Amino acid sequence: MSRLAQTAGLTDVQQEILSTVRDFVDKEIIPVATELEHRDEYPQQIVDGLKELGLFGLMIPEEYGGLGESLLTYALCVEEIARGWMSVSGIINTHFIVAYMLKQHGTQEQKDHFLPRMALGEVRGAFSMSEPALGSDVSAITSKGVQDGDEYVLNGQKMWLTNGGSSTLVAVLCRSDEGHPEGTAPHKSMTTFLVEKEPGFGEVRPGLTIPGKIDKMGYKGVDTTELVMQDLRIPANRVLGGTTGRGFYQMMDGVEVGRVNVAARGCGVAQRAFELGVSYAQQRHTFGKPIAQHQAIQFKLAEMATKVEAAHAMMVNAARKKDSGERNDLEAGMAKYLASEYCKEVVEDAFRIHGGYGFSKEYEIERLYREAPMLLIGEGTAEIQKMIIGRRLLEEYRFQG
Repeated sequence: MSRLAQTAGLTDVQQEILSTVRDFVDKEIIPVATELEHRDEYPQQIVDGLKELGLFGLMIPEEYGGLGESLLTYALCVEEIARGWMSVSGIINTHFIVAYMLKQHGTQEQKDHFLPRMALGEVRGAFSMSEPALGSDVSAITSKGVQDGDEYVLNGQKMWLTNGGSSTLVAVLCRSDEGHPEGTAPHKSMTTFLVEKEPGFGEVRPGLTIPGKIDKMGYKGVDTTELVMQDLRIPANRVLGGTTGRGFYQMMDGVEVGRVNVAARGCGVAQRAFELGVSYAQQRHTFGKPIAQHQAIQFKLAEMATKVEAAHAMMVNAARKKDSGERNDLEAGMAKYLASEYCKEVVEDAFRIHGGYGFSKEYEIERLYREAPMLLIGEGTAEIQKMIIGRRLLEEYRFQG
């Protein structure tokens, strides 16, 4: 274990889980990640290994066959996995957000139906808020769910689904205006629908099409897709929680834990970049000595390590706050913002330390350099985080004049 990014106060069980995951990452992910990433190949063997470890059920309660672990344990596992290959953490994260939303907001029937199979990784989750013209303005959603007897008919186009092809259950946010008076706030007329489908691309059930993978700069391997609904019929018992109009709150609760996850990914990628940078600096020689002996490089290493340590501490704090039952949107927003910004900076410094070799596809840092930018926009852009942080600070520090 490295000196950096240690977490005090972990139980023996937590330490054992983390040790197992780190071992898996070192043996099964790092040796193959760059090759799979360059081919944009789905890491089926790695996913099968994670299933065997029980990671798909890490936070699902024991009564549903999961491990019943905390958000902190989950975030620390994600940090380790992202250290190996960030795309793999994305495969787990969307699944976990849907399982979390079911656990927190689902009806008893929905929990009984989905959670045991999700814990085994047999049902794999994805969630869908964004749309092609939407950006960060969730209240501008145009996808619609209209009641028709015992069913809802869904129409619209969604964008940026992680696991869009490989998932079998998608939590989809749509507008549902029935029963709401004219002039109702947009966020109070949204509903989350639980849409079951076959894995794959094309028409995956009547009325539902997953067109294919979006070709991305980085974050490859994991499938990112669109989702097109044309008169897609969903039974009324697949409204999350059984009540319409609650979708925005349910999704935001899911995204809040998702932001801790993105912070953990930033921490993991930054750790790996530091490891690569500090290792290369001791092997590469210029002017008769390892470049690690040059003060300019030592300054870079000092800054990188400090950022790794600070981001990890904020991520752990945000996870522990949520685990204690407190509101953590401020801490999660700060952790996500800082970890993603620091990740980009640490990766760039490691890239600079590698010199010309950093530009070569033979070196792992080239992959990290393309992956880090996704964290600046995933689960809400840096600008959105700053808006959330600013508003919450004004709530906390209201001027008493």
